[in-house]
Order: sequence, then structure tokens, then C-alpha cells
Amino acid sequence: MASDRDGPQARLRAMEEAVERIGTSSDEGTIWRELTGFLLRGPCDAAAVDLTGGARGGRSGPAGRVAAAGDTALLDPPDGTETTSAHVVPVPLAGRGEAYGRLLAARADSAFSADETATLHFAARLACAHVGHARRLAATEKIALDLQRALVAEPGRPHPNLEVASRYLPLGSRALVGGDWFETVRLHFGRTLLVVGDVMGHGLEAAVDMNAYRSTLREVASTDLAPHRVLRRLDALSAAEDDRRPATCLIVRVDPARGTAAYASAGHLPPAVFTADGAGELLDVPVGPPLGTGVGGYETVALPFTADRTVLLYTDGLVERRGEDIDTSLARLAALRMAAGCGVGDVVDAVCAGLDAQHAEDDVAVLAARLRLRPPLEGAAG
Repeated sequence: MASDRDGPQARLRAMEEAVERIGTSSDEGTIWRELTGFLLRGPCDAAAVDLTGGARGGRSGPAGRVAAAGDTALLDPPDGTETTSAHVVPVPLAGRGEAYGRLLAARADSAFSADETATLHFAARLACAHVGHARRLAATEKIALDLQRALVAEPGRPHPNLEVASRYLPLGSRALVGGDWFETVRLHFGRTLLVVGDVMGHGLEAAVDMNAYRSTLREVASTDLAPHRVLRRLDALSAAEDDRRPATCLIVRVDPARGTAAYASAGHLPPAVFTADGAGELLDVPVGPPLGTGVGGYETVALPFTADRTVLLYTDGLVERRGEDIDTSLARLAALRMAAGCGVGDVVDAVCAGLDAQHAEDDVAVLAARLRLRPPLEGAAG
């Protein structure tokens, strides 16, 4: 570390080391600890970061002492009064108009040299720059997360003849959210369209594209096209947008009057069905290319859908695990067993619990549906 004797070259080396050691993470607490750890390895016998907790723009950070290293008794005398020793240097922590707090640096045997004091201020400014970036990143992530939660939490209303349950689980509060979504759309003649999709990528852009896909889906679905034609239209419209991210999508058109459901997939994982006895299976649905490629080539397959069957649509975060073959992941879903007589919401709960969705490696969106049994008419013969 620099001293008056070493001069500018040692000071430059210290600054280069600070750049390498401070700001290796986007976590604010880690940055402050890296700052105090760097100073302890250099000119300080003790260093601490005390934050006020205030910030502009409606944001606030932690308050109090958030990081400390070395002999902190040098910073905090036993009688509780702040020391006025010449060997303790307070350094303001601020950046871009935001005052974070202060850094306290102390040495027991001698005062800091001019070069060492300059290094203290440089390291503090460097840490503040990284913290400012971390807080701005967190604010952006919160916007994306709030947007996605608001959109996913408000699916359309299915027909009363269908029971529906859903779940959305983002990947942690500090992870960049993805473009997972689900939707239900009322159609003519008591039919309902069930949709689940996943925009590729993460962050605010993915959430915005997710909203665009969802809005377009609602518009196209109102024309009452067959599921494969809905996908074809979505694909063409999305491919015409140069900056639109590709997305997978699975559509199910439930027709209670006929006891059937028509399925069409754009690069999405297969739906699952759980029967009244609790057994599960994956449905064989033809898979076309993801939306936004402009390739087209989607097919619809119609399968029985009766009151004893619960269909489950989901995004890949529910089943995929790092380093595991997707067939193994899907087999785990199909092997789940539901309790006899459980409700559609219970199916969602059991699937999320059975696959440990709370600790998934990506966002999770799940949509389940079952035909609603009509109560017998009053006075009807039993």
C-alpha cells in the first residue's frame, strides 16, 4: 500500500488492487465488506461502513453498521464517545447525489500518509459507484418483477363451467425475472382457451415482450380460430417485430359440451393430465417452432377432456434441473400422484410441492383446469 516514501507508483498499485477487489458482486452488502476487507489488508488496522439508510428516488438501503473489519475498538471507544484520535479518518460515502453514510478507517500506531488517505477516498468512491449501480439494478429488477406479477396475477375469467387454479413463482427477489405467463380467454359456446407461454431471456425487456404476446393473444383469440391457427397468427405478427424475443407457447381450447380439448404447441413442454384416481401422464402434443421465428407449421390435436381429468400447463422452470436430461425431468412430473378427490387448487399445490418449485432454477408459471360438475337440479329424481 502507498506511503509518502513510496510515492505515486505505490498509490497507483493500490488503486489497481482496489479495482480488482471491490465490486465483484452486485450485492450491496458484499460490496461494503469488500471495501473494509481491502483496507484491512492495506493501511488500516480497522475499517467500518456506517450507513444512514436514506436514498433518493423513493429507494432506501440498510442503516447502521453494515460492514467491519479489524480491531473495531479503535473506532468505538468503550465509553461510547466518538474518538478524536488523529489516527481515525472518516470518509463520506456518496455518489450521484445520494449520501450513503461514512467509512471509518483507523490505524493504531501512526497517522495515515497523504497517499494512503487518497487511497482511502478512492476505494470509498469506487465502492459507492458499485453500490449505486447495484441499487439501480435492483430498482430495474423490481419494476420488471412488479410488472410481471401484475400481469400474471390478472388472467381473464374462464367460463363458469371450468375450474381454474394458477401459480406464479419468480426466481428469487434479486434475480432478473423472465417472461413466464398464463392466460384464460372466454370463447363462444361455453368454450375457454387456456394458454401458457415463456418469452426467452430475462429482465424488463422480457417482461415487456411477455405483455405484448399476451395482448396479441387476447386479440387473436377473439376471432375464435383453432389453436394451431392462433399460434400461426401469433408467430406471423411477432416475426414482423424486429426486436420481439421468441417465445414458447401452449394453447388448449376446452369444449365442455363435447368433452374434448384441442391442443397446439409452439416449442413448449407437453401438458400433463391427472385423473380422478390421482395418476398422471404427459399428453402427446405435436410441437411446432417457437413464436417469433416466422416458420409456422403448427398442428392441433383433439383429446378427451372429461370431469375426472385435470389438465396442467406449466413453464420449463417447474421441471427442468441443471445437468439433468429433460426426459428425466418430465418423468418426475408424470410420476406424481394426487390425493383422491382433491380440488384443482390442490393439484397445483401438490405439483409445486412435489417438484420443489420454491427452489426452482428459473421462474415457474402453472395453470390447471378441470370441468366443473353441475349440481343436480332441485327435485330431480335421485
